[in-house]
Amino acid sequence: MDDPAWQDAEVAKNFYMVLPMDTSFAKVKTEVRMAYDDKNIYILAVCYKVLAGPSMVESLKRDFAFQKNDNFIFFMDTYNDQTNGYSFGSNAVGAEWDGTMYEGGKVDLNWTNKWVSAVKDYPDRYVFEASIPFKSIRYKKGISEWGINFSRNDLKTTEKSSWTPVPRQFPTASLAYTGTLVWDVPPPDPGPNISIIPYVLTGVTKDYAGHKNAALHLEAGGDAKIAISSALNLDLTVHPDFSQVDADKQVTNLSRYELFYPETRQFFLENGDQFNNFGYASIRPFFSRRIGLTSNIIGGARLSGKLDQNWRIGVMDMQTNSNDATGVPAQNFTVIALQRKVFARSNIGFLFVNKESFNYPPTTSATPTDSKYNSNFGLEFNLASADNLFTGKALVLKSFSPDKRGHDFTQAGNLQFANKYWNVGGQYEVVGTNYNAGVGYVPRQGYIKLNPYIGYLFFPTHGAILSHGPQLNLTDYYDGSFNPTDNRAFFSYQITFRNKSILTGLVERDYVKLLQPYDPTNYTGSFLPVGLQSTWHNAELSYFSIPQSLFTYDFTVDYGGYYDKGKKISVANDIGYRFQPFVNIQMNTTYNNLQLPQPWGQKTFWLVGPRVDVTMTNKFFLTGFFQYNEQGKNININTRLQWRYRPASDFFIVYTDNYLPRPFFVKNRGLVFKFTYWLNN
Repeated sequence: MDDPAWQDAEVAKNFYMVLPMDTSFAKVKTEVRMAYDDKNIYILAVCYKVLAGPSMVESLKRDFAFQKNDNFIFFMDTYNDQTNGYSFGSNAVGAEWDGTMYEGGKVDLNWTNKWVSAVKDYPDRYVFEASIPFKSIRYKKGISEWGINFSRNDLKTTEKSSWTPVPRQFPTASLAYTGTLVWDVPPPDPGPNISIIPYVLTGVTKDYAGHKNAALHLEAGGDAKIAISSALNLDLTVHPDFSQVDADKQVTNLSRYELFYPETRQFFLENGDQFNNFGYASIRPFFSRRIGLTSNIIGGARLSGKLDQNWRIGVMDMQTNSNDATGVPAQNFTVIALQRKVFARSNIGFLFVNKESFNYPPTTSATPTDSKYNSNFGLEFNLASADNLFTGKALVLKSFSPDKRGHDFTQAGNLQFANKYWNVGGQYEVVGTNYNAGVGYVPRQGYIKLNPYIGYLFFPTHGAILSHGPQLNLTDYYDGSFNPTDNRAFFSYQITFRNKSILTGLVERDYVKLLQPYDPTNYTGSFLPVGLQSTWHNAELSYFSIPQSLFTYDFTVDYGGYYDKGKKISVANDIGYRFQPFVNIQMNTTYNNLQLPQPWGQKTFWLVGPRVDVTMTNKFFLTGFFQYNEQGKNININTRLQWRYRPASDFFIVYTDNYLPRPFFVKNRGLVFKFTYWLNN
């Protein structure tokens, strides 16, 4: 603070309270200063404390949970389009947070880039200071105004605040409510901006189940980032490796459809919203995790970013090799995305996706595991009003496959109104029987879906309860002739306390008519017949404890009916304790008890997943993750040591084990050492 540059800088202060209420100035004082030179943006935030004692944080690990940490975070709308941008910040002990912003207020924390920060703690405040290179972000050249907002979370006072007023129903990341950062001259041209990120990897793996000898690996590859302009970037990759990515959290799957796991691989993330977020959660014509799922990626290229104030572009091409073990041929994946801004914050998007197989086997007795080609064309309109009260989407898709003709269209739409009190909306989906998203995530075909919902919140003027209110949600599925196949109706009531704990109760009615044979345990291999109709009721209670405590917990209890007049009891809970800021321990447990007629009888499934994060500094992390999945017949151990020895450059040691629970038997084991280094001009 005693640097002359900070003494002369303008001060942003007088923050507004967002939570628990958005009707006054913040009680917790925050002051922010910004500066820049020809290479970097600098920011300094003084975060004053109201209550004595240490700050509340989880650990020193990067990209922490916002709600569980005292933190300062800021959001930059570098295109001034109220839709896309960047977020940086840290918690009160220096754990860094960085991510790309999309859809006007969502942050993807899997993104990372070069920048530096530090936090200094005092009895009455903590001070955050950061330097962000212009080369690490994208922005419109020549623009003289950016949208910006600063956010502060203080757990002791249960107060969330921001520099510009944000209605409490929206996150402080909402770019519709940013203030304005006015440049005295437009931000400097970052000049030639080329980054090369090579990696070297060595490791040993052994497949015990396949009775194979231990295999030693020595691999090399890398990525490159080339700035075509200050807002347009070319990414290249050769023989990428993602062994250091965190293991997916396993779940007990009792649904009739495949699970969805988000993309976390670094190469696919920047401007990834144009590709992966096209469509809806259950209608995604492109899902990048399909690439490299069954065979290795040889290489690829991606051009993405802003062409001007109104146009965004994304073009990606990836090549994989063949996999003789699974019969998957070599494949090429091409994706083209265009987006045009309309009105204040809305846009129209176009997407083309193509998967092409090479050396496709001719018609023989051999059955290939992938089609020769699959293409998808899509057009969508995303509505976002200037004040963010109205949001919605209209979508149409068509697929092309060699073995499917007709009924290959999909259309969907939704509209939502959300203010402080009301949340009202509806969605419809029509997915053709032959619609095929070969590189997407569309777990169900041949249906019509209608989903209206309405909710309301009450705000008591005093007492322990901050807000409470009901929600009614109806979801109906029909076949192509509009005959009902599924119905789910639930009524819930949520109570949010002023200490930030949450209690929710729910009652539900379900009806299902099976259109395919289905094993209700996803375990035994015995199936319920097509056409079986089941109706049941269930009740659910959940509670999330206060995040301010060193000991945190939550639980959900669900009791009711199940398929074929069966019964189901489900209990899930998370228990955590932190020795802040160095150790954070989490225990996740899920128990499902199914009572069904023969041949299934009574089945129980346990899923246990303790996790330990040890953070010696904000650059040195050790994570141990254990998962016992009874339904998946697997015990998994994943241990990862990460040392960020310089910005965006890491050394990893990753150890994995997989076991068969009964009889206890090692299935496979691996140990990997990986070194990455970020070089740029």
